[in-house]
Amino acid sequence: MLKAQSIHKSYGKLHILKGVDLEVQRGEIVTIVGASGAGKSSLLNILGTLDTPDSGQIFIDGEEVSKYNNKNLSIFRNKRIGFIFQFHHLLVEFSALENVCIPAFIAGTPKAAAEKRAKELLEMLGLGHRTDHKPAELSGGEQQRVAVARALINNPALIFADEPSGNLDSKNALELHELFIRLRKEFNQTFVIVTHNEDLAAMADRKIVMKDGLIVNI
Repeated sequence: MLKAQSIHKSYGKLHILKGVDLEVQRGEIVTIVGASGAGKSSLLNILGTLDTPDSGQIFIDGEEVSKYNNKNLSIFRNKRIGFIFQFHHLLVEFSALENVCIPAFIAGTPKAAAEKRAKELLEMLGLGHRTDHKPAELSGGEQQRVAVARALINNPALIFADEPSGNLDSKNALELHELFIRLRKEFNQTFVIVTHNEDLAAMADRKIVMKDGLIVNI
């Protein structure tokens, strides 16, 4: 599903990624762990096509996305990749339903079809009664589940998550981690997750350890 070859990235004089090679199989849940500054989030952003490497290649589902121009990359990302971040980035003026629908609208999905799918996802995530609530009316755990629904709206095969439970208490964090396991089981989705949460790392199929811009243990 995902293959990275010899990924290098520098910011100014700081060499962040120093030749990273990585493969992730379809339907696999992989966590990336390591100390702050190891290059985890930088790698995740490059794998998810949010940033470009200085050198190296990225293949997603057999397509070399590192060759795409910005327009084609945006289209690919919108339809094929889902993102979940530590900070949910919900739009405060929109309801839960409207927030979930946004990627579908960008993809050109008709309003009725997008809202139907969004309602199904929110119901599946235990938020069927909160569709009309705005983010300020939702708890932290509920906001993050809305963000998960938004990541799933276009049925992506590959989902990237950067510290997804970093702002949640232990109960909500566990529920979110169990949700990833359930989604993989039901939809065979592939997850690549950067985390400091050892419980989540232990639940994954594979834990990748980064240190000083390199993968040191797979």
